Amino acid sequence: MNKRRFYFIAAIIILLYLIVILIGSAQISPLVLLVSLLATTISVATPLTLGALSGVFCERAGVVNIGIEGMMLTSAFFGWFGAVFLNTIWSVPPLASLLFGVLVAIIIGGLLGLLHAWLSVSLKVDQVIGGTVINILAIGITGFLNRQLFFEKNSIFGGQIPHAPGVLPRISIPFLVDIPVVGKVFEQQPIAVAAIVLVIVANFVLFRTRWGLRTRAVGEHPRAADTIGINVYKMRYWNVIIGGMLAGLAGAYFTIESVPSFEPLMTNGRGFISLAAMIFGNWTPFGAWAAALVFGAAQAFQINLQQFRAVIPPEWAFLQYSYVVGMVPYILTMVILTGVIGKTVAPAADGTPYEK
Repeated sequence: MNKRRFYFIAAIIILLYLIVILIGSAQISPLVLLVSLLATTISVATPLTLGALSGVFCERAGVVNIGIEGMMLTSAFFGWFGAVFLNTIWSVPPLASLLFGVLVAIIIGGLLGLLHAWLSVSLKVDQVIGGTVINILAIGITGFLNRQLFFEKNSIFGGQIPHAPGVLPRISIPFLVDIPVVGKVFEQQPIAVAAIVLVIVANFVLFRTRWGLRTRAVGEHPRAADTIGINVYKMRYWNVIIGGMLAGLAGAYFTIESVPSFEPLMTNGRGFISLAAMIFGNWTPFGAWAAALVFGAAQAFQINLQQFRAVIPPEWAFLQYSYVVGMVPYILTMVILTGVIGKTVAPAADGTPYEK
């Protein structure tokens, strides 16, 4: 990531934090408020980070994946259904049910990744259209099954929304959590912690291993890679499946770590924002994570500002309306995609089917 983007990220996060601290410091200590903002930023940036990593793996291998939104939504539904089914029907303890739900979400994401790979690599369908098909399929299948399984009288739950087994409990990151006051930032739920670990792992895999070198080769110059014996089709298949599994884990965040229920369209465009984070991060794991934190800070700004509505100064009265501050992440997405903060360069063969 170049210095211009880094300064932009730092400036946006500092600006959003300063607004909240200036307004809320009369009620809460600025240090405590800052810790709350940091913790919330890391937490709400989790699905964006995982979605951006999903895009990095897919597009580094040369496959455009705009179906991340649909993969997230479908995985969110089936992960939640798996957890609820195990807990309600088979009386499995809540924590075990939730972990099973996470596993189901990852598997569903992997299967949708396999579908996208089949459409894009084998059938050579236009990759944007293939991703759109997955998004439309996700909306239809989750909406239909949600009604049939939970609201029909003859369903397995008798027309009653079942009691969810809760959400994954918080865990503490060793050593970091012992830091006075600031240590609270590092008390996160498992998927949030996993997202940070996966950023480090993904960066190592893509830039320090043979697998990563081959992945980047098939995304930049597949014919040259094929010439030296790399199976382009195989590499693209595996990377898109891995991307689907990461999107599945992002979907699990919505229903198993954030809110213990499912609502139609609950991903609310996070998959598309993840793509913006990936582009702004120049198709690198750390860059994508940094961009995801900008969007996370925008959401933390919205969440934390709600508790200070009563003390917002008259000249800042527009901040009292949730729909106004709720637009901030989407405005940032548009600014980033316009290329105002600097141009990015995608992998050379990104979106191009390979003909052997």
